[in-house]
Amino acid sequence: MVLGRERLAQLFRPYGEMDSGESSRLLPQASQLTELPQSSDDDDDISLLGDADDPMAKHDLEEWCPALCKPNAFTHCVQHLAFLWNLLFLLLGLLTLAIGVWGLLAKGERLAPLGSDPMLLFVLAGLGASTVSLAGCLGALRSSSCLLRFFVGAVLAFVGLEVLGGLLLLLARQRLRDALQDALLLCMLRYQEEPDLRFLVDEVQRSLRCCGLSSYRDWESNPYFNCSAPGVQACSVPASCCLDPRQNGSIANDQCAFGVLQLGDMEAAGVVHLGGCVVQLGAWLRAQAGGIAIGAAVLVLLEATGLLLALKVLADIAPGGARG
Repeated sequence: MVLGRERLAQLFRPYGEMDSGESSRLLPQASQLTELPQSSDDDDDISLLGDADDPMAKHDLEEWCPALCKPNAFTHCVQHLAFLWNLLFLLLGLLTLAIGVWGLLAKGERLAPLGSDPMLLFVLAGLGASTVSLAGCLGALRSSSCLLRFFVGAVLAFVGLEVLGGLLLLLARQRLRDALQDALLLCMLRYQEEPDLRFLVDEVQRSLRCCGLSSYRDWESNPYFNCSAPGVQACSVPASCCLDPRQNGSIANDQCAFGVLQLGDMEAAGVVHLGGCVVQLGAWLRAQAGGIAIGAAVLVLLEATGLLLALKVLADIAPGGARG
């Protein structure tokens, strides 16, 4: 280093202080210094990293970051499991949507207002489930962070609504009981007009062995069963209220309850069920509280599983650069 500095000092001495022989000897050396190539910091960085197109440089880079450049087998397994998980719920959602659309189209001219049609619930539930599951499928398949974030947000919203519904069941039981009674009254008033409501009411009355809301005489509020109605169903109740709705145990007898509202309670007790369905339905719901709680827990567990799979896929694609 000392010799190098002295050599540089000799080269850069003022030209006037040198004699003619020394100046003629140093000029060619100085010209060689001026012709040296200049290097920048960027060139040094590039030389350290290697050429981007060089296969050896790429090989060295993969050796430095194997975890980021090459997803392991567990990552691929989680990604495919998330895809299959969401594909299953996509198929279930499409099936629910198809049932709802079929129920709406099967009515034809008897299509009721959508606000009171039970098939609308199937359509909305199937549409929501299939949309969210499709986003989860595509997000897991294409490693799309945008779709996966949408899926995670939608699942969290569903879980929040379910928790809110459970809290309402616990805190507003009396109001829900009144709302249930109003819904059953609406079903009774539209019994002949909407086949879905008629099927629902008949199944409830057959299964719980009840008739009407609080008693069988609640059917007088129906315009077709009222005693002032002009039709043949006047002063009657649905056949699902009968003690034995089948004649001789095999053939359905739709006229088993004709004229029962003209009878007294003692005579009517031998033909139809006198008790209402509100009390019976409340008792049935209380008896099924354990099963309902288990079903809700299983649903939340399934949603949590899909949520965890989506979060794991998001975490795996984040280091390598998420694709939108």
